Amino acid sequence: MRSGGAVTNVPAFLARRAFLARALAAALWSAAAPLAHAVETELAKADWQAIRKVISQQLAALRAGDSGRAFSLASPGIQAQFRTAPTFMAMVRGAYSPLLVARYTEFLEGAVIDGIVIQPLRLIAPDNTVQVALYTLEKQANGRWRINGCRIAPSTVQAA
Repeated sequence: MRSGGAVTNVPAFLARRAFLARALAAALWSAAAPLAHAVETELAKADWQAIRKVISQQLAALRAGDSGRAFSLASPGIQAQFRTAPTFMAMVRGAYSPLLVARYTEFLEGAVIDGIVIQPLRLIAPDNTVQVALYTLEKQANGRWRINGCRIAPSTVQAA
């Protein structure tokens, strides 16, 4: 975290930065080498479909202002961190507004990196800027996928 321009929690900052670098590499690698990616991916097609469904459901809930539904699709760890649906929704509105205002979204090919499931989602804003939301997910004991985090990264692509 930064406070007045200084990094106050260097280990956490470096861990987030390393995660983002791995996730961006996965997104770029999956676009460049889909056949190699298919061999490395440990998830079945049905898992990827379920992952995309849970992300789509959460996005719909967020855009509809249904904080309870959106919060219910987060992992237990995220729920413990934010404790209540209104707190979770306030965080999303403050830090993840690109998810709420995107005029177009498109799932990119997901990847499993070091056991972490990453599902990229291309976001096109009303001004045609492009960002990528890098979702991490975890499978629960009941077999359901839940969202365990999201990072939004800029893209050099410009929408038409």
